[in-house]
Order: sequence, then structure tokens, then C-alpha cells
Amino acid sequence: MRIRQIALVAKDLEATLQDITEVLGINVAFRDPGVGVFGLANGVMPIGDTFLEVVSPTQPDASAARYLERRGGDGGYMVLFQSKSLADDRARLTRLGARVVWEVAFTDIATMHLHPRDTGGAIVSIDEAHPYESWRWGGPDWREQRRTERVTAIRGAEIQSEEPAALAQRWAQLFSLAPGPDACTLALDDGGEIRFVAASDGRGEGLRSVTLATADREAVLESARRRGLPIEQERGGDTAVMLGGLRFVLA
Repeated sequence: MRIRQIALVAKDLEATLQDITEVLGINVAFRDPGVGVFGLANGVMPIGDTFLEVVSPTQPDASAARYLERRGGDGGYMVLFQSKSLADDRARLTRLGARVVWEVAFTDIATMHLHPRDTGGAIVSIDEAHPYESWRWGGPDWREQRRTERVTAIRGAEIQSEEPAALAQRWAQLFSLAPGPDACTLALDDGGEIRFVAASDGRGEGLRSVTLATADREAVLESARRRGLPIEQERGGDTAVMLGGLRFVLA
């Protein structure tokens, strides 16, 4: 498994996309009409061969609208894992009692969304792409839209929870992830990792931060300063920029 895409949810789609693209120096490559079935509009941005997405509810009864209310505003929403065998994943998830709430299959990709009560931490999608390096959700010309002058890839994510060690163990089982250097870190196939930390900001369980491989950290920070966006120091001394209610850690 590896993280191929991270989704944020925001009330103001265009303002959030503008902040992200201006600060990270990336482009919106695709607006997927297919997300309308969930009562959403979106924008998808490639970072190398990984992707950021911002979704925004277009209907008051959309699950994303309820999520915004429950977590008190914009923030991390969804983790999309890329798998090499969706059939193996389905068998394991069924054995562990995780329910599939939505699925679709095309010639080039198959996906299944899991019930958030069965996973905890974040809404999770598992996707198998053919060929492996392709990614339908990025749009037909995402390769031509890539810009990597400032950031080059998504390298990991951090989930906050009241019981981070227990949630890490649950994700390790569900997604067949190997333990990292401690009980609250899981290793990904591409060398990245997912960390689980104690919730401390009053927003409850959810996606706290995303780690980006950074080519020009100072350009990111200068752009964030010009736009008046918060810059924070993370544990271990890493610098994070707040965009769309989510911390982007500059590795």
C-alpha cells in the first residue's frame, strides 16, 4: 500500500484551491464531475505522481457537509491508498469485518470506499490502477499539469485519535501495513509512513497533517507569509504550513 491521494474538505472550494496552488506552486489539473453523485464539487492537483484533492459540499445533506460541522470547519477528509491487489484487500477486510460502502470499476481503475466506523481515523478508499502508474482520478492530462519546483510528492500522513496506538494497530491489520519505528507509526511501500498521535486540538479524530517532499521550502514559506497563512513548528523541528485547515509538513 502507498498513499496516492489525500483529500481535504472545505466550505469555500475556490479560495482553498487558490491558497494551495499559490503556496505549493502546483496546478489544478482536473475537476471530476463524477463526485457530483456524493453532492460534491472538487479540484485535483498532481504533486509528482501523487495527488491533493479539495472537495466541497454542494448539497446541505452531503456527508462532507456533516463532516465539516462535526470537525468544526475545513480540514483533512480522506486517504486514498493504492493497492496492487484489490481482491486480496477485499478478502482481508471482509475477514476483519470492514464494510464496503461504495465501489466502482473501470477498465483502468477499481475502487472501494470503506465505512468510516469500521476504519476510524479518516474516510479511506482503496484503489487498484491499471497500469500501476496511471491514475484516473487525476484527470486525462495530469502528467502535463505537474509542477515540482516547490514540492515533489506526498510522503506521509498523520492521524489524530483519542487512542492512537489502538488505531495504528487497527490500520495495520486492515491495510496490511508493517510497523514502523514505534507502535504508532506504520510503514508504506514507497518509503513513506502514517503516524498516529493523540488528539489535542479539540477537533476529535481525523487527519491532522500531510508530509510533503519539498524542493524549495523557502519559496513555500514566503508565499504562505504573503498570504497571511499560519506557519507552525512541528515535533522534531519540521515546519508546517496551514492550508485548508490541514497542516502541510515540509520535509
